[in-house]
Amino acid sequence: MATPNIVQVATINGVTGYVDLTTTASTLLLGNVVAGHVRKVNTIIVSNTDGTNAVNFTLSYNTNTSGSGTNVQIISTVSVPANASLIAMDKSTSIYIDETNSLTATAGTASKLKVIVSYEDIS
Repeated sequence: MATPNIVQVATINGVTGYVDLTTTASTLLLGNVVAGHVRKVNTIIVSNTDGTNAVNFTLSYNTNTSGSGTNVQIISTVSVPANASLIAMDKSTSIYIDETNSLTATAGTASKLKVIVSYEDIS
C-alpha cells in the first residue's frame, strides 16, 4: 500500500514512546509502520543515565522498515554528557517515516541511553 496523502487525512494520533538502548547495535525507535500510515516524528530526546561518563549517540534514517537496510546518519556520534540530555530532533526538524523505511538509534555504551520519541501516526 502507498503512503497516505496527508492532505486528506482520516486520523492523526499523537504518540509518545520510550526506548532503552540496551545494546550498542542499531535499535528501531518507532517499530514497524503499518501499511497506509505515515509517522511524523516531532521530538526525540536522549538521556544519558551514566553519572560519570559521556556516551556517544547516533540517529539514522534507515532504508528498510525493519532497520536492516542502509543507515543514513541524521546525527552521527554526538557525545551526550554524563547525567545530561540531548534534544536530537524537535518540530523545526521533523521528518516523515512511512511503511518502507525506519528510524534507528545507536549507543556507544549499552544500557546508558534512554530515548523518548514523540510522533504523529497519520492515516
